[in-house]
Amino acid sequence: MAIQVYYAKKKRRAAQIQGEDSSHKKERKIYNDGFDDDNHDYIVKNGEKFLERYEIDSLIGKGSFGQVVKAFDHGEQCHVAIKIIKNKKPFLNQAQIEVKLLEMMNRADIENKYYIVKLKRHFMWRNHLCLVFELLSYNLYDLLRNTNFRGVSLNLTRKFAQQLCTALLFLSTPELNIIHCDLKPENILLCNPKRSAIKIVDFGSSCQLGQRIYQYIQSRFYRSPEVLLGIPYDLAIDMWSLGCILVEMHTGEPLFSGANEIDQMNKIVEVLGMPPKHLLDQANKTRKFFEKLPGDRRYILKKAKDGKKYKLPGTRRLHDILGVETGGPGGRRAGEAGHSMSDYLKFKDLILRMLDYDPKTRITPYYALQHNFLSVHQTRALTPQTVRVRALQSHL
Repeated sequence: MAIQVYYAKKKRRAAQIQGEDSSHKKERKIYNDGFDDDNHDYIVKNGEKFLERYEIDSLIGKGSFGQVVKAFDHGEQCHVAIKIIKNKKPFLNQAQIEVKLLEMMNRADIENKYYIVKLKRHFMWRNHLCLVFELLSYNLYDLLRNTNFRGVSLNLTRKFAQQLCTALLFLSTPELNIIHCDLKPENILLCNPKRSAIKIVDFGSSCQLGQRIYQYIQSRFYRSPEVLLGIPYDLAIDMWSLGCILVEMHTGEPLFSGANEIDQMNKIVEVLGMPPKHLLDQANKTRKFFEKLPGDRRYILKKAKDGKKYKLPGTRRLHDILGVETGGPGGRRAGEAGHSMSDYLKFKDLILRMLDYDPKTRITPYYALQHNFLSVHQTRALTPQTVRVRALQSHL
């Protein structure tokens, strides 16, 4: 009897599911003649050919903008990365700005010297804008994961810093004046898995100075105080992000890992102390984070609504995070060549200049490249790096 009941129930359940299925089929919409999913992303099929030229190999990335695929270019006989933008007007409009900026940068860097990804061409395919890029290797977040989040050496951190400061110097040339707006380890890719050469990718949130579109920019961990506070921003926001990135590359952990904007600001204040009063006076989002004391008009942090406790302003010292006197982060670099206390003091000084609260006095790419943490290894000989930097500096 029990067996009969079980099978009757099973049969009834199957009939129910079938019924749901058929009603579901009626509801299921077809998007873009069946080429798109309900998210307006192109349905990628391995082995498909775009324009009788690009043979799709595999999906290598996904984001709010759309998808990135690896493909074989039969025209140039090499692999490429194709960014397939969502079939939605706002994403198309933003990607058209990205194309314009990439073309400007690539024209200004014909010799491919300034660590910016190369856009080879773009085309429309079944209502999707497709951007064809050179194929690069994995990103700096993947590199950190490969170290089990213990970080890379100070020497490798320095190599990344030199290249990234040179890229930011290039972006700051008057004919470009481009703000990346989303610098983070995921948007910096190695050119080759066994070498230290890198390139900056994803200019999907970028803009030129004076043509700022968004108020909400920069991934939270790398978001500058002026963006958090709602102060008009400029190219200096990328330098803030770079300071955060360099610390993370060496320690293996984000410097400021806020769960939301209020947590983010509190974590910044723990390390760097209170922002200068003149910045808080001019910002329109000051009251989200701070309150003014009635008597002396000083600002203090608002108490966290979730009851979260923070260290007193400026007491979580960068000195200790980097392990300046204790053999590096977690003491892991004790006795290693290139990790002396004097190396760490130079690194700390550069980071503090990159993390200056005031964007007007924050170190610029030009002066960062002169800083003794970055220039000390270039004084022995005139390296190609210094030649490039000097050529760029003559622009400014």
